[in-house]
Amino acid sequence: MDNLKAIAKVVPVHSSEVAYSRCGIGFEKLDRAVFDPSKAYDKVAALGVKWIRLQSGWARTEKEKGVYDFAWLDDIIDNLVNRGLVPWLCLCYGNGIYDEDAAKIFGAVGCPPIKTDEQVKAWHDYVVALVKRYHGRCEWYEVWNEPDGKWCWKHGPSGTEYGNFVIATAQAIKEADPTAKIMFGSTCLRSIKWLTEVLETGCGKYVDALTYHAYDGHEENSYERVKVLRSLCQSYNPAIQMIQGETGTQSRSDGAGALKGGAWTPLKQAKYLARHMMSDFFSDVMFASYFSCMDMIEALNGTVGDKASYLDYGYFGVLGASFDENGVATGEYTPKPSYYAMQTIASIFREDFSLADLPVLSFSASSPRLLRYEDVCRGDVFSHGFRKPNGSAAYVYWKASELLTTTYESTISFEVSALPKKMELIDLVDGTVYEIPEDQIEDCGYYRKLLHLPLRDYPLLLTFGDFR
Repeated sequence: MDNLKAIAKVVPVHSSEVAYSRCGIGFEKLDRAVFDPSKAYDKVAALGVKWIRLQSGWARTEKEKGVYDFAWLDDIIDNLVNRGLVPWLCLCYGNGIYDEDAAKIFGAVGCPPIKTDEQVKAWHDYVVALVKRYHGRCEWYEVWNEPDGKWCWKHGPSGTEYGNFVIATAQAIKEADPTAKIMFGSTCLRSIKWLTEVLETGCGKYVDALTYHAYDGHEENSYERVKVLRSLCQSYNPAIQMIQGETGTQSRSDGAGALKGGAWTPLKQAKYLARHMMSDFFSDVMFASYFSCMDMIEALNGTVGDKASYLDYGYFGVLGASFDENGVATGEYTPKPSYYAMQTIASIFREDFSLADLPVLSFSASSPRLLRYEDVCRGDVFSHGFRKPNGSAAYVYWKASELLTTTYESTISFEVSALPKKMELIDLVDGTVYEIPEDQIEDCGYYRKLLHLPLRDYPLLLTFGDFR
């Protein structure tokens, strides 16, 4: 970037200033009280995201049969709503007062209440009570978390069991609030067999959106997967929307959870976030949620009474934390580079925008900075265009090289036609806005050539008009 002039930083926006956004972040695991939300509210709202995923915490709410204490969840939802955020609730997990197996598992994770009539009725009553309580504050409800994985459907995943569970839960939700919207799936594995079994139960007519989880070191793998998932779901119900419900990675190599063991660093985490958010936009999802706001324990496979079994630290957060002896996140909750990447993307891509084919074409020029010919947008150089209602446009591009093994720096040239004259180049990881030097713009009359712009292993955004 040293041949470009930095002229500004993308200005963050507070969530209360945003009416609509496709950007979300996770606020999960408060059903297990693994961090202090009061220290996170303001920092999350300052990201400018809109959608906040919560887990409802049946076991934390109903500790005595038929008695619900929603005070802990009231406080969280009210604090989020008051800051302009939109909570959506994942309805999970089990409850040890109705299930002796769930009583042995930390947080009753992965114990669906489907074994006895008493469990089924208790779940129905809990869902009705919860949805009635949050009518007007919460519209979207997700049925369970990762039910296609044994860690979250511990007696063994079954698409048929889950599909029937979706129907029963959806009926309870609608009984409490006929205007509520229902998400299903929360699928993390790549099996259409399981999802087909789910849909064959007839649950597709009860739901509004499929949520999928996209933990993958290669964001390009998402494109075909989302096409397949969308096609499958819409063959049962054409109105089903797509929502990316979780993706993320650690900021250090010793973190537990998905993608564990990789040579992750804070900067690689930020690049991953930016690449995956752009890929989600390419797939035209309703919104995309990054996991997560906070460093925290994973706590998916813990055993009650065995603390060591659930002190598995993930380090997925855009906010870093320390931990006490019980695994609760402590400290000041400090922003990482990924925090600023999310803040930049949320600011630029707030309100309405649409995918668009733009008259922008890369070409390979001989680059004085490379001493060779340049890369072009094909193969592992990804790109796409966007437009906003104000007439502005933007073109994002990056080299999809291996994040864990390489740092890629190159240049690329473009031909541009029929787009606004005002141009900027924005680094989506750190928010720096660059002016394109006059000696790198060739006016060819009806079109322009932009010569030797930087190409990196994370998204850069070429804007035309007032896109930010």
